[in-house]
Amino acid sequence: MAGGRWASGLALSWGCCLLLCCAAASKPEVVEVESGGTARIECNVDIPGNGSYTYIDWFYMNRNNRVELCRIRGTEILEENSDYKGRLLVGEDKALSISRVTVQDARTFLCQVVVGSHEVGESHTELRVYKVPKIPEIVANSGGISVQSSDISEIAQCVSRNSFPAPNITWHKNGEQLQAEEKTVKITATRTRESSGLYTVSSTLFAHVTREDRHSLYHCTVHYHLQGQQRALESPRVNITVFYPAEHVKLQVVSSSNPVKEGDDVQLVCEADGNPAPVFSFYKKELEGSWQDLSSLADTSSGVLDLHDVNKSSSGFYRCRTLDLDDLRELEEDVELFVNYIEGVHVEMEPSSPLWEGDSVRLSCSAHSPVDLVFQWMDEKGRKVADGNQLRLSNLTFETSSNYSCRVMAPTVPGLNQSKQVPVAVRGKPRIVAVSSPLFVQQDEVVTLTCKAIAYPPPSVHWSINGTTHEYVENRRVASNLTVRVSHELLRAGAMCRVSNELGVIEEHIQLLDQKTPESKGVIIVAIIVCILVVAVLGSVIYFLHKKGKIPCGRAGKQDITKPEARKDKIVVEVKSDKLSEEAGLLQGANGEKRAAADQSEKYIDLRN
Repeated sequence: MAGGRWASGLALSWGCCLLLCCAAASKPEVVEVESGGTARIECNVDIPGNGSYTYIDWFYMNRNNRVELCRIRGTEILEENSDYKGRLLVGEDKALSISRVTVQDARTFLCQVVVGSHEVGESHTELRVYKVPKIPEIVANSGGISVQSSDISEIAQCVSRNSFPAPNITWHKNGEQLQAEEKTVKITATRTRESSGLYTVSSTLFAHVTREDRHSLYHCTVHYHLQGQQRALESPRVNITVFYPAEHVKLQVVSSSNPVKEGDDVQLVCEADGNPAPVFSFYKKELEGSWQDLSSLADTSSGVLDLHDVNKSSSGFYRCRTLDLDDLRELEEDVELFVNYIEGVHVEMEPSSPLWEGDSVRLSCSAHSPVDLVFQWMDEKGRKVADGNQLRLSNLTFETSSNYSCRVMAPTVPGLNQSKQVPVAVRGKPRIVAVSSPLFVQQDEVVTLTCKAIAYPPPSVHWSINGTTHEYVENRRVASNLTVRVSHELLRAGAMCRVSNELGVIEEHIQLLDQKTPESKGVIIVAIIVCILVVAVLGSVIYFLHKKGKIPCGRAGKQDITKPEARKDKIVVEVKSDKLSEEAGLLQGANGEKRAAADQSEKYIDLRN
């Protein structure tokens, strides 16, 4: 009996010891997992003596109540909570794995170990589920903010979506974090939990702005914790439109050439440092001191006044005036426009009376300009003939008569120049410079006779015969072409070209020579060729007879020729074979030897019988 009590007391003491040891062994633990991942929760309960357990009960805390999750025996799940069905798995080490974790799974889980009929102990694990927020979205105020506004204005809004747990948002200007300050900076924030359990956090920044804030860059930063570390995501930088009145105005002359010269296009550009740009007005100072309004010629919104093809009268003072429509403040700025010019180009000729061939003349050029000038003289073909403001021409002729130009230039103003042309006309009676004489023609042929002359005043041309005439006049030169059919009378008398002006007359005779027809020339040529051939044949025959001894030279030859009359009645015809002679020549040429005398003998045929 006593032994039974001892045994019961020992068992009770041992059970209490197990509970105390297990309770001491339980450690609160934190497990973090990203939404959608798998959480592994260990059961950190020690069983004394490494004994086996009967089963393990898993619970989770809902507020202050325990809700049974599952009961495990070995590696088998006996009972399972319907909210976690299909997502639980137990390993050999008693650890419980929860797959496809959601933010609703962020709670405390309890592991309770039962040995026999006694609870050995339990462990607590806090499951933290996180979702990294997306990069924050920032939207700047699109309407613009005035520095003259008395209220603080909205700068931008920042939104962070789909995160867990809810993050924090901070604001920064030019990299420096902004803190809420009464009447200067205000920050508001809202937090919304979506149906998915994730959070959307938004924040709005309100602040006063100054002129310098037109260059400021704003951004927001989302801060969140992950595995015990502070993390952050930054939004893009944004700039806001700041409205401020102009404090300075600038007026300048813009031209494609510098310095400005007459004929240029010039822009007067007015700029103000206000935003939005003020309204611009333009004025030009008159001689009496008043200001002429030129705003109708300008673009008053952009501040540009265009002056086209400026000249001397365009020079003077111009004024730009700005008007800020917010506070009606006016600013103005003046600028002087100076247009370089050349005027009064004049050429004087001495003597100015009519010029004759052989005379001399002097040309003098003058002009006025506010800058130094140089002078050049050009002929009518644009070639430079002299430098300086004077040109002297000596021994004038019709050929040297020309239109001369005085070109005036300003070396210090590129492109500034003017020209003045003056004709130098040499007067005189006509002079024929070319005629088509003598001219070889044929009777009844249509020919063109040409007569060229030079004179001033311009001459006229007349022909002594009738025909079709064409005249070409260039400067002081005239050329006349007469088209006519050749007659016997024209061949005999020729034609006369008569050139005249009010100072005199000159004539030139054109001689026409008869030219044989091409057929006559052909007959003569053929006759000459025939004569040449006959002479050549005769020469060959005489040479051949001489070689054969038929025409002896010297005394022996004479005797042969004067043989007695008695032998003259013998008629002998010599027949020579050309073929044999030709063959003999070929053989001799081929073998280099002479043939036998018998082969070279000549054959005679007696025709007397």
